[in-house]
Amino acid sequence: MRASRGIVGIALGLAAGLAFGVGGVFVKPLLEAGWSPGAAVLARISIAAAILVVPALIALRFDLRPLWRARWTVLLYGVVAVAGVQFAFYASLERIPVSMTLLIEYLAPIALVLFAWLTTRRMPQLIVLGGSALALVGLWLVIGPGGGDLDPLGLAFAAIAMVGVCVYYAIGERATEHLPPVALIAAGFVVGAVALGVAGLLGLMPMEAALVDVDFLGGTAPWWVPLLTVGAVSTAFAYSAGIAAIRMLGSRVSSFLGLSEVIFAGIVGWILLGEALGPLQVLGGALILGGIVLVKLERAPRDAASEAVPEPLPVSTSA
Repeated sequence: MRASRGIVGIALGLAAGLAFGVGGVFVKPLLEAGWSPGAAVLARISIAAAILVVPALIALRFDLRPLWRARWTVLLYGVVAVAGVQFAFYASLERIPVSMTLLIEYLAPIALVLFAWLTTRRMPQLIVLGGSALALVGLWLVIGPGGGDLDPLGLAFAAIAMVGVCVYYAIGERATEHLPPVALIAAGFVVGAVALGVAGLLGLMPMEAALVDVDFLGGTAPWWVPLLTVGAVSTAFAYSAGIAAIRMLGSRVSSFLGLSEVIFAGIVGWILLGEALGPLQVLGGALILGGIVLVKLERAPRDAASEAVPEPLPVSTSA
C-alpha cells in the first residue's frame, strides 16, 4: 500500500510539473497579443477558482465552517502562495533577467531542506544533501542564468517568490489534514484573485487585456481559448495534482518533483514552439531527475518505539 501510494504520488507530482510547464505555451500567445502578465494571471486564477468552487462546496458538504476555522491558513495560502508568488515573480522580471528570477524561485526545495535543518538541528541525510546539490547544478544548466544588472530589489522580489513557493508546499502538507484539498485550493484562488485585483486597482500590477484572436498551437483561436486552457490545465488541475502529491509524498519530495516543471517546459517548448534544447540543458534535466531520485531514496527515520528495549517475558511464579 505504501509503495503504490508513493507511485501514485510521484505520478501526480510529475503530472503537476507537466501541467505547470505547459502553462507558458498557453500564456505566451496572450502576452504577444498585448495582455499584461498581471491581467493574464488574474484571469487564469479567476477561471481556476470558478472551475473548482462547486467541487469544493461538495467536498465541504456545503458547510463553510471548516473554511472559517482555517481562515488564517486560507488567507496565507491565497495571499502568499498564490497571489504573492505571481506578483513577486513578475515584479522581479522587470528588474533582473528572467533566468536569474527562475533560478532563485526554484531554489525552494533547497530552502526547505535548509529550513528543516535549522529548525530540527538535525543534519539531513547525505543522500538528501547529494540530491540537493545534483538538482541545483541541473537547475543551473537548464535555466542557464545569463548576464545583466542584478538589481537588489529584483533579487528581493525573486526571493519573496521563492518563499511563497515554500509556503505552498508547507501548507499543502499540513492544512489538508483538516481541510479538503480542493476546498483549500479553491478558497486560495478566490483570495488570490481578490488580492491581485486590488494590486491592479492600486496600480501595483498593470492590467491590460486584448480581446483579439491569437496564434495558438499552430493555428488561430479566440483569446478565451488559451485563457480557458491555462486556467483549467495549468492552474486548476496543476494545483490540485500538486496538493495531492504533497499529501502522499510530503513537502520535501514533492518540492523536488516540482523541479520537473523546468524540464517539461523545455521539452514542450522544443516540440510546440521549435525552441531547441542544447546539450547542457539535456544534461541539466538528467541531473535534476537524478537529484529527485536521490531525495526519494531517503530512508525513513526509525521509530523511537521500535528502538525501545523490549519488555522482559513474565516470570512464572508457579511452583
